[in-house]
Amino acid sequence: MWPLEKVWEERNRTPVLLTSVAIILIVAVADWWTKPFVAFGVLYLFPIMLAARFLPRWVIVLLGVACAVLSEEFSSLERSTVRLAFETLALAGCGLFVAELLRNRRLTLQSQERLKALVETSPAAIVTVDDQGFIELANNAAVELMAPRNGELVGSPISAYLPELHHALRWEEAPQFRATMQCRGHRATGESFTADVWFSTYKEGLRPKLAAIIADVTEETASADLPTSDHLERTALTDRELGVLRLVVQGLANKEIAASLGVSESTVKNTLQQLFAKTNVRTRARLVREALEQYRDLL
Repeated sequence: MWPLEKVWEERNRTPVLLTSVAIILIVAVADWWTKPFVAFGVLYLFPIMLAARFLPRWVIVLLGVACAVLSEEFSSLERSTVRLAFETLALAGCGLFVAELLRNRRLTLQSQERLKALVETSPAAIVTVDDQGFIELANNAAVELMAPRNGELVGSPISAYLPELHHALRWEEAPQFRATMQCRGHRATGESFTADVWFSTYKEGLRPKLAAIIADVTEETASADLPTSDHLERTALTDRELGVLRLVVQGLANKEIAASLGVSESTVKNTLQQLFAKTNVRTRARLVREALEQYRDLL
């Protein structure tokens, strides 16, 4: 089915406005032609609602007034200021209502697109799970971590990869919460790994859902099991380093981080090198994992 909202896409602005003007003229002519018999004033609602997406609020109000005057002018009834006022209120009110609905819808879609882009570009593995336990959204890092056979995680049951994470959705009567856990994960290849999971539950309407960040800590866990004498406390970071690290975890590129902090891109690169040295990692993905494990309270 062709989505109705495509009518109000920005590329259709001129055709929609011209169509609205044409409908108003047609309704006005029909109203004038049938003045003694039928009133078509209510039909002015349609062109106003059609054009509302592309017009400022004050123009919508003026258009409502103009259409109300046309309706009253060609009415077979006696002139009435009260009726004119109510017609204006109805026409302009419907136009403003539709305009706000469409603006809110557009903002919601834009927010969803920004969130999806943020998730997709994040170096950390991120998934969202619906109330039935199926993965709704998964970024490239999650696909690389789980290694599904067909290369597609969306639509797969989370229990096949992280069974313990599936249980969190069963607490449907519990309040929304955020938690961390370490559990055994499974790749589609049959390989198991130790996973650190940071997740939160939320509700979309009445349906419980879950969002999670997943990190493979098999190597770290194995290293922790070896007898060592140098379990050092985390290295202190400067305010600049914490600021850059916070934006790296959010998935921003160096250029975006520089713009956000008001510094040069070379400064960001130097700060990243300092972070790599202090956290003893070599890649951005490992830096994100280290940040979530060691500096999560500061971020």
